[in-house]
Formats: sequence, structure tokens, C-alpha cells
Amino acid sequence: MVELLPVGFMDWLALAVAVALYYFLVEQLSYRRKKGALPGPSLVVPFLGSIVPMIRDPAGFWDTQAARAKKSGAGLAADFVVGRFIVFIRDSELSHRVFANVRPDAFQFVGHPFGKDLFGIFYLFGDEHKDLRRRMAPNFTPRTLSTYAAVQQRIILAHIRRLLDRNRRSVAAPIQVTCRNINLETSQTVFVGPYLTEEARERFDKDYALFNAGLLAMPVDLPGFAFRRAKLAVARLVRTLGECVRQSKARMRAGGEPECLADYWMQALVKEIDAAATPPVHTDDVELGGFLFDFLFAAQDASTSSLCWAVAALASHPDVLARVRAEVSAVWSPESGEPITGEKIQQMKYTHAVAREVVRYRPPAALVPHIAAEPFQLTEWYTVPKGAIVFPSVYESSFQGFAAADEFDPDRFFSEERREDAVCKRNFLAFGAGAHQCMGQRYALNHLALFMALFVSVVDFKRDWTEGCDELVYAPAVMPRDGCAVYLQQRCSSF
Repeated sequence: MVELLPVGFMDWLALAVAVALYYFLVEQLSYRRKKGALPGPSLVVPFLGSIVPMIRDPAGFWDTQAARAKKSGAGLAADFVVGRFIVFIRDSELSHRVFANVRPDAFQFVGHPFGKDLFGIFYLFGDEHKDLRRRMAPNFTPRTLSTYAAVQQRIILAHIRRLLDRNRRSVAAPIQVTCRNINLETSQTVFVGPYLTEEARERFDKDYALFNAGLLAMPVDLPGFAFRRAKLAVARLVRTLGECVRQSKARMRAGGEPECLADYWMQALVKEIDAAATPPVHTDDVELGGFLFDFLFAAQDASTSSLCWAVAALASHPDVLARVRAEVSAVWSPESGEPITGEKIQQMKYTHAVAREVVRYRPPAALVPHIAAEPFQLTEWYTVPKGAIVFPSVYESSFQGFAAADEFDPDRFFSEERREDAVCKRNFLAFGAGAHQCMGQRYALNHLALFMALFVSVVDFKRDWTEGCDELVYAPAVMPRDGCAVYLQQRCSSF
């Protein structure tokens, strides 16, 4: 009988090296096959790929992708991140091809490279998606937007008051945190209004902070990691919103008057549910809570970004600031003690043009990731492989087609002669395109215009210009590097 000898350390080492080399070779060949003729790194770090530079300097990483796509003339670039092959899309028309083919057998929105693990939100297609949008339509009528505006004004002015009280000295103060708090409170109050207790709001704020941290962290789904904490926080947030839905349904069934977005939504939905023999699909409390979280996420970080960039743009363009102030003062005065009515908000045409230009110039969601559910022929010469994550760049599209696109110029959306909003419509992708275009864009633009109207009316402000203050930081929406630091002084007698 032959005695089996233990394999020596050097044999194990040689085996490990051979396995590692084999894995490296297979991974590189797979990457190069998927990349094809696209510009991108020739070799990638095993498994990790470019995740370290992506997290360390997101703006620099995406600038590199854009430069590769532009230099090659293809409008596309490739890379590799944590086992995922990615395709960056600079060309607006190719981005439209992605947005127009969001369906189970083509592209699916993920909101984040690892969004299905983190968000827990349902993505619908076809008739189901159409039915959901139909049910949501009552949330964004002129009547509902006017209801929301009264809530928004009260909260915005309260936060501006606190900001002024904290900064009576001649010291520049970043307003990013204030803008974030404005949006968190307005979105909570507008969406689920009376159904969140103070205790629930405090927990909500903490969980949302954990969620935000997870968006920017390494996607390691293990205990102790930010990504895992984010997943657990999202589950709690969705349950909380689901409870708000349950209370709203009960109140609307009892004949209560709508006070928030959930109420307007549930008012029609409970009639549909009660009239049906079996409950319609996608009407479960927790599932609807997931949809509300989707809205809240879009309203929260994107609006925080836009509010900061609006103040930065107004501070650096005194002519634009003067025109906004003149337009607002013609219809409203802070000393009146009255809110700006929905009708008056709509009269502020130039202020709305400024809002659109802010969103074009600094689109909050610079990239809109989708995953290829199946191989998809994106161009005549390139097919996106199954499982690849594609990143249509809304930011890059915003600087294509428009006249002097690098300049901040609200007249492009205001001048009847220029009408760049119509001429360059296919390049204005800040709210997406196609069947899944953002339903809340009117709410978002109203919120931004209303914030600017109030802020410029009650505050004199001057930007604290420092080197690199306007560089883009992904947090996760794009923000000014300095958090938009400004010197503040009250400009009206009272408000």
C-alpha cells in the first residue's frame, strides 16, 4: 500500500499561484472581449478593477471616462469595477437609446451600480408601469403643487431664519447642510405630512444618513460595513413609509381632506381597491412605501444639489440675481406675511428659466446607471454584453448642442427667439427620457424656483470664493466642493 505524503508548502504555493494566474487570465480575456473596440484600460486590477479611483475621486474618474469617449469619437468608453463591466455613454442619442429601451429584456434602471441590493425598490415595465404612473398622476396637478407650495415656503423660511441666526458674525457659512435639512423636512412633510411623529422623523433622519453613506461606500454586504448598514436602514425607512401609507388609506377612507402627496395618491387608490373584487397589484402598504422612498430619494439629494448650485450661480451672476429679485418683488414682499400663491409662482417666468438653467448647468444626477438584462446592440458596431452596467451621462449631454454651453445663461430657456429648451430638448436629460422620465420634475422645478424666490428676497449673500470651491463632489448628487460657502445678511425688515 502506497503511503500518501503530505503536499509540501511549495506545492501549495505553486498551486495557489497557478490558480491566481488562471483567474487573472480569464478575467482579463473576458474584459477585453466585452470591451471590444471601446476605449478603456488595457488591463484591469483583478476583481477590484477601478473601484479605488472611483471612490477616492469620483469626479476625476468620470472625467477620465468622458475624455476617453470624446477623444475616441465613439461617444462610449469602458472600464471594470468590482467584477462588473461598465460602459460610459457620452453621446446624447445613445443615452436616448438606453432610456427608450428600459424593459425586462433590455435595460433596467438600477439607481446605483449595486442599487438592487441597496434600494429594494420595485421597477416596473409595460402595462404595470403605465398603471402606476396613472395612479400617481393626481400627485402633480396644479392644485396639488399649490398645496405643497404652502408647506415648502413655511419650512424654507424657517430654515433660512435659523441659518441667519447662527451666522450673525461676518463668517462664511456653507449652506449645503441647511439645504439638505430643508429638503429632508419638505419631502417628509409634503409626501407623508401628518403621519410622521417627531420620534419617527428623528429615526428617519438617522436612517437616511446611513443610506447616504452606503451609496458612497465599498459595496461589501457584510456586518460592520457601511453598505450593510445602508441596506438595513432602507428596510426600516420603507417600513416606516409603509405605515404612513396605511394611516393615509384609513384617513382617506374616512373622508379626510388630503394634506400631503400620500393623501392625494391614496384618495383615488382606496376607491379603486374597494371597488375591486381582489386588491389590485402594487397596492400593498410596504410596497407603496418603497415607491414613496423612491420619490423621497429623488427629491432629497437632487434638490439639495440644485439649491446649492442655484445660490452659487446667483452669487457669481449679479445681473441674473437682480432680474430674479425684480421679478419676485413685483408679485410678493416678505414683509407681507403672506405666502407666495401657486398662481404667483407660475408668473415668475424668468425665475423658472433660471431653475431650468441651474439643472442643465449642474444636473444633480450626473449619471443614470442601467444594467443590461440581455445583450443589446447599442450601435452598428458595438453590442452591450449581458450584465454590463451602462452609465448614460446626463452631465455630458447638458453641454452638447446648447449655444455657449459652458456659460450659465438662463435666457436660453427664457428668450422667445432662442427657445433652446425646444431646439436642444434631446440634450436636456436631467429628468431622464422615455417612459420612465421623472414624474416629479414639475415639483422639483417649482421647489427650486420657490427656494430662489424666497432666498434672494430675504437674504443678501456673497460667495466665499476659494480655489476649487466650484469643483464637483459626488455626495452622491454633485455638490460644490466647499458646500457653497456664503456670507449672509438679512435684507428685509422682517419675514
